[in-house]
Amino acid sequence: MRTEETHTTYTDEPVHDDVHRTSTVSYAPSGAGMIERLIIWIFGIVQLLIILRIVLLLFAARDGNPIVSFVYSVTDLLVAPFRGIFGINEIAAGATALDIAAIVALVGWTILELVILGLVRIFRPAHYA
Repeated sequence: MRTEETHTTYTDEPVHDDVHRTSTVSYAPSGAGMIERLIIWIFGIVQLLIILRIVLLLFAARDGNPIVSFVYSVTDLLVAPFRGIFGINEIAAGATALDIAAIVALVGWTILELVILGLVRIFRPAHYA
């Protein structure tokens, strides 16, 4: 939503017949714009957590750490729907592991985000396009 205000001020000086105009333009997002921002923010958090999981597993982070434990427990729910898509869910090398299911989940959540954003943009009023 765009609002525009124009203020006109006249000076009373007899020597100069100046007109001073001040223009203020302010922008506010539409309802559809706010929904888009919220969707991007939510999916950004999901993607960030999954990337953090992948990095923590690559560096063999300890499960005993409360932060690592929190990231693993939250992302287990996010990765679970994507487990079993491929024949292998993770590749382990010593203490480190590459979580293939988490990479697939990252791609899957990104595709879902793009589909939802596309739907919101389709049903957005034409004057906001």
